[in-house]
This record gives sequence, C-alpha cells and structure tokens, in this order.
Amino acid sequence: MSDARRGADALVNALSKAGVKHIFTLSGNHIMPVFDACIGAGIELFHTRHEAAAVHMADAYARLTGNVGVALVTGGPGHANAVSALYTAQMAESPVLLLSGHAPHNQLGMGAFQEMRQADVAAPLVKLAMTAQHAHTLVDEVIHAMRTARSGRPGPVHLSLPVDVLEADAFVPEEVSAERFLPAVQPLDAAIATRFAASLAQASRPLILVGPACMGQAGRAHTEALAAASGIPVIGMESPRGINDPALGAFAEVLAKADCVMLLGKRMDFTLAFGQSPAFSPDCRFVQIDPEAQEIARTRRAVGQRLIGSAVADSFPALDALAVACRASGHRCDERWTRDVQAAVAWRPEQWGKASSSMEKRVHPVQALAPFQAWLDSHPDAVLISDGGEFGQWAQACLHAPHRVINGVAGAIGAALPFAVAARVVHPDAPIVAVMGDGTFGFHSAEMDTAVRYGLPFVAVVGNDARWNAEYQIQLRSYGAERLIGCELLPARYDRVTEAFGGVGAFVEHPEALQDAIEQAHAAQRAKQPACVNIMIEGLAAPSFKNRTA
Repeated sequence: MSDARRGADALVNALSKAGVKHIFTLSGNHIMPVFDACIGAGIELFHTRHEAAAVHMADAYARLTGNVGVALVTGGPGHANAVSALYTAQMAESPVLLLSGHAPHNQLGMGAFQEMRQADVAAPLVKLAMTAQHAHTLVDEVIHAMRTARSGRPGPVHLSLPVDVLEADAFVPEEVSAERFLPAVQPLDAAIATRFAASLAQASRPLILVGPACMGQAGRAHTEALAAASGIPVIGMESPRGINDPALGAFAEVLAKADCVMLLGKRMDFTLAFGQSPAFSPDCRFVQIDPEAQEIARTRRAVGQRLIGSAVADSFPALDALAVACRASGHRCDERWTRDVQAAVAWRPEQWGKASSSMEKRVHPVQALAPFQAWLDSHPDAVLISDGGEFGQWAQACLHAPHRVINGVAGAIGAALPFAVAARVVHPDAPIVAVMGDGTFGFHSAEMDTAVRYGLPFVAVVGNDARWNAEYQIQLRSYGAERLIGCELLPARYDRVTEAFGGVGAFVEHPEALQDAIEQAHAAQRAKQPACVNIMIEGLAAPSFKNRTA
C-alpha cells in the first residue's frame, strides 16, 4: 500500500523510519516544503545561525550516538556555507547526511535562482554525492545515502533536493522497513583473524592502533573487549597531532619500541609519520585491516615489505573476530609491555602540579583547566569538547571524560560551540564542557543564540591569549620573535558576548577567581542557560611529549 503525498513528505517519512528524531538546519527558500513536512512527523528541527554550524552539530550528534546525523540547508550559498564543515566530518569518519535544497530540474541551465552544481561541489568531501531525480524514487535515494554513510569506513554523504522533486506528488510507501537503512557489513574471515592473532603473538612489543570510527562509545566496547582478550594495548587515534597527541602522553616513546603494529581502521598517514623512522623502529612490521583496499595499498607504498599481512574488513566485526581468535589461542601479551604502554599514555610532567603563569593577570593553561575535571567526573555521560590550536591541545592533555568530541584529524578549528549544542541534545542531563581558544569562539559565537532559544545549556571554557597562538608559535620557531606578523587578536570579552545572547558570562584573570566562575556556570546549567568562562591565559605552546623525561 502507498499514500499519494509530496516528495517532501516522502523524504521526512523515510527519515522517520530510519530513526531520525533531530535535524540541524538553517531555513531557506528551497527547503520550506521539508520544514512543512516535519510538522507533526516526530522530528525536531534545531534552527542554527550558520549552515556550517548545522553540519558540525550533525557531526557531533553522529559521533556521540553512532547514528547518522542529519543537516538540512538551503541551496546555492547555503549549500556552499555547509560544505566546509563536511571536511571535519570526513576526517573524523562521522556518518553525516547533508540534505541541501536545490534549484528545480526544469530550470537547470536557464539561470535558475541560486543554481549550482551542488553534488559536484560536495563530491570531494563525501562518500556519495547525489541529486534527487524524482519524487517517486526519493525514498530509495535517502535509503541509499544513509546506508552508505554507515557502511565500510563511516563518513558524510550528500543529497541535493530540487524544489520540484519536493513539491511533486509522490507515492509514499506506508511501510518502509528500518532494516533497509542498516549498513552493509564486511566481516573478517575467522581463518585470517587466527593468522593475524598469531602474528601479534609472535611479537614481543605489539600494538593495535584504531582510527576515529572506533573511538565512540560503541567502538570502545569493541576495542576494550579485544584488549581484554589479548592483553595487547589498543590505542585510539583521532587527533591531527597524531603520535604527538597530548592526550596520549609519552606514547611516542613506546611506539618507537614496538616490533609489530596492527592498523585496524587506522590510516597510514601523516599522523603516523607515514610509518617511517624515527617514529617507528626500522624493523617494525605491520598488519592492516581496513574497510578500503586503497588504504592498504597506500600503506604498502609507505612501508613496503614490512606490511606482512592485510585484509579488507569493517572495524567492528574485525575487532570482534580478533578477540575470539586471541581468546582461542590462549596467548597473552607480556604484561610488562602492556603496563609500560599504559604508563606512557598516562604520563604527564610532574611539574604541572605546580604550574603557574609568569605573566600578570594571566592564568597558566593547566591552572585554567584542572578545576573542570571534577565536573566531568560527576556524571557517567559527561562530554568533553576540545577545539582550537594550542589551548585545545592543553585540554586534551589535562582533561578526560566518558565522551569526547574534538576537531579531529582535519585540524580545522571553530566547531566547538555547535558541537556543544549537539552534545546537549544527545545527553540532556550530563555535564558538557566545551574547551576552545579565543579564535575558535569567533567562528560560531552566534550559536550561543541557538543554545539560549532551545534551552540547551553547556559551559564554554575560552582560553583567551588574544592571538592565533598555533600560528604565532610556528612563526616564533621558524622565523624568530622579530618576524611575528598577523596573529594578534583583541583580549575580547567573550563572556559579555554570551550575556548579550542571553547566556551567563564569567571573566577570569587570576586562578583564585576560577572557583567562583565555575559556580556561576553551574547555576547557569540549572537555569538551562549556556555559560562562557572567559579565562585570560598565558599563550604557551601546546605540550608535546617525545618521552617521559620531556
């Protein structure tokens, strides 16, 4: 049986059958039929202040839930605004569906309003870019897009929605099976899993490295099961700083000692120094499991014959198959090596306990961040968001939480406030601490308005050093203090910006003022208001630990 309705109704019905409850959007002419179709459909629209912010929200939503995050924007310039955020989602392996309005088919090539080859614009940044062709096929196109987003290596997809497709009559199936939206699965053959487990067992100092898709809550369940079955350290990597990710402490020290490294859904790229010495021992061997054959080919080009085994399989089933094989073998990794790796990752400089700023009316980054750990420890679903150049790296070194969303391998800053809004949608009762630099705050500060309108509280911790500190540090190292240029910002009152949008602001110039600022932020959360703790910090270079004497 089917029901004759608009294409927009078919679209929304399909999204509802897929389990979509929230769409992050910014209104525009082309997508008004979709807005209308959402009324009474059980899907809530969160109306943002910039199209890129809508995509960032869908990205964070996807990472925190494992489901497809949906962003809806208008065509032409709205689509163009949204596309930049797809790169962050792509590199984070985040299953996002970007739906963009589009000029009608019957006007294409005639100079239609906001006409653009939108699928071509999005194509380099997504797994699939399509333009809907007919109202009758729209449901199938949505199903194909959503399956693609979660199949293999997860990632963003795009579907453009011409207005005439949305407004045309469509026969909407009364029953669309939820199973049709499920991803295709590439399992790891049990015999291959047994062989790879044997390769790891023969190593004295094995490591398993997993990529961003394995670092969400669902992924951690699989990685922890493999670590428990094998005793081998399983390390997740999702930072643009790679092996020098401050969250991984002195990991670089133990990585250089490893004699066999399995890459499981982890690309061999710049974050791993392309597998070369001195990051890796020249004698280190590699085993790789990846959803994409081209990634294995790239690794072989990088390390040659040191890649001793490879297989194409999805990360989660591969983790499970390896856990079974390791348990069956009965072999356990040497506990001394496992403890050494764990200690290296947990290591932080002892002197951080006494850190203080050398500047008047400035706070050391460690002092600025440490008081927020208690807040993150107070709830099993607390979320840490870390964004920005140098201050974001300090946050990754100093803070931890049950859930974490960072700017990711893309290294693109600016998404922290949209991330925080989405995190509150996913976890309505948990602490949401979004740490960002002052440069980051400027990208999407108007999303404080979004948070106020929808009653979505979080605390934005702004490390304000009044400059683009990452680039400042590059100039300082590369060219010297006398050639610093183009990196200065004003010591702006971002707390007052937040207050102007209806949130709560606190301004901190001394460590002693932090506790009062945190209390103000707590009160704001209870009142369902976003808060900004604007901390004037000393603009130090991000920490980077080559070894435990650094």
